[in-house]
Amino acid sequence: MRGTTTLDGFRVLWVGIKREPTVFTVATLGAVLFGVLTVADAWVLGWSTEHVLIPAFDNGEIGTDMLVWVFALFMAVAILRAVGIVARRLGGGIMYYRMQSHTRRAVTRQYLSLPMEWHQRHPTGQLLSNAYSDVEAAWSPIMPLPMALGTVVMMAIAVVQMFIADTVLALVGLLVFPAVVVANLLYQHYSSPLMTRAQGLRAEVSEIAHESFDGAMVVKTLGREVEETERFGAKARELRDVNIRAGRIRAVFDPALASLPGLGVLVVLAVGVSRVTSGATDAGDVVTVAYLLTIVSFPIRAIGWLLGEFPRSVVGYRRAKAVLDAHGSMRWGEAELPRTDAGALLEVEDLHYSYDADTPLLRGVDFDVRPGRTVAVVGATASGKSTLTNLLTRLVDPDSGTIRVDGRDVTQLRKGQLSLNVSLVPQTAFMFDDTVRDNVTLGADVSDEDVWAALRTAQADGFVAALPDGLDSLLGERGTSLSGGQRQRLSLARALVRKPRLLILDDATSAVDPEVEARILASLRDDVDGSAASLVVVAYRKATISLADEVVHLDEGRIVGRGTHAELLATSPAYAQLVNAYEVDAEVGADLDADVSAEGTAR
Repeated sequence: MRGTTTLDGFRVLWVGIKREPTVFTVATLGAVLFGVLTVADAWVLGWSTEHVLIPAFDNGEIGTDMLVWVFALFMAVAILRAVGIVARRLGGGIMYYRMQSHTRRAVTRQYLSLPMEWHQRHPTGQLLSNAYSDVEAAWSPIMPLPMALGTVVMMAIAVVQMFIADTVLALVGLLVFPAVVVANLLYQHYSSPLMTRAQGLRAEVSEIAHESFDGAMVVKTLGREVEETERFGAKARELRDVNIRAGRIRAVFDPALASLPGLGVLVVLAVGVSRVTSGATDAGDVVTVAYLLTIVSFPIRAIGWLLGEFPRSVVGYRRAKAVLDAHGSMRWGEAELPRTDAGALLEVEDLHYSYDADTPLLRGVDFDVRPGRTVAVVGATASGKSTLTNLLTRLVDPDSGTIRVDGRDVTQLRKGQLSLNVSLVPQTAFMFDDTVRDNVTLGADVSDEDVWAALRTAQADGFVAALPDGLDSLLGERGTSLSGGQRQRLSLARALVRKPRLLILDDATSAVDPEVEARILASLRDDVDGSAASLVVVAYRKATISLADEVVHLDEGRIVGRGTHAELLATSPAYAQLVNAYEVDAEVGADLDADVSAEGTAR
């Protein structure tokens, strides 16, 4: 529930306190010890003055025992106050960094559990901002929290002493507190909208930067460096201006807060002079109250610093909490798939899916893949082929319909069962900035022998062996040291090393030479770790399609034809036109590449 910024800020802090009660208690006790001993300084100074300095003026000498006592008192106060400072700062720091770590891990776990359709609605830059700057902002007040609580104790002791000295002057001095509350409310009123906008702009800046770096090749090859720099610069300047406006408000708030105790002292002195003149109080009491009010000024500033962090903290926490509260996490059952090396049985029944309710993408899709068989899915662009592969691997769930593997509904499987038995190789092969081995295994406990076996099946063993360090060769960010075809073959090896019983290829060999592609597919059909896996292949090339046992022709989200490649060529003019068009496009592209190559050689 949302209340005022102050109440929401305390709710955020309460979350941290409940998570780290022991550390919070130690830090707060240290802060209380510091606060008590800061006020005790006045008592030690007074005791020393009364029992040592004044008798010394009267007697003309200072006893050694008294000097030892004075020194011991001051040292004890100093040491204990130092202990309090260490406990306060160390505890506050531990809480701050632990809560950041905990929240970032929770946000990241939530990212992994949310379905792909949720990620498609949220830009990468925003997700990065949620996990970094928003989390950092959320817990910014928790480090000064113990100090603020300790100063409250200091303030309470000082206020009690003020009332003991003179009740009227104490009441006059305490008028500072309503002024502090009013100043804080005004600050939050003006700063909260700016903090909200600033956190949003940080996400937008991150998103533009991510897009620019990710699309560096497009930007450079099309000569858009200046425009892209200006796009980033415009958003960065907007963020700068919002932060400056927020800084100006803080620049007014902090001096105003610091000046309030000083104004309170002046008022106390003015009223005190009148009371001394009328005989209502002693001059010493006026000085005592004024001095104690100066002590109170530090707690007031400390509380002000804490409250001043609340607007940014509340905004950051709300943005991170929105991710943690996001719906769409997939539910899993308890069923398990049989442990066998045989190919899996895939059954798709009356599958419907749409990104937009008004424009359905897949409508009533029905087909099956028998164990060890290969089914090619063929269709024009935007016919729903890639979406179908996402549904088969449960990256997203269908609007209606059923997908079964070995007779078990995939929604009823235990989490992790599907990924143990089914692997998807997408068209776009993503490589990590790591070694060949780690890109293939992704941290799984796989022997080098199995890695090489997967590389051989993917026809990648040759170029990997030729790399300077073999499996230990670093690939660079996104595998920039490799060609598109090489990246695709490593991506395929990454799937094969997991020994899937159902392998789904989403045009996963589009950047590979036709001859190499034919060898890959033949190898996949004949042997996946010694047993024939079931294959679903999204294909365009006629040579690839012809290797399938069955072809599923997808058109505008519906299956309009099933059969062998030869049968569909003979019975479906639309299918024949489609695959022949792909073949013509491929031949034209090859001819153009040959012409460009020949022209370059002639030059």
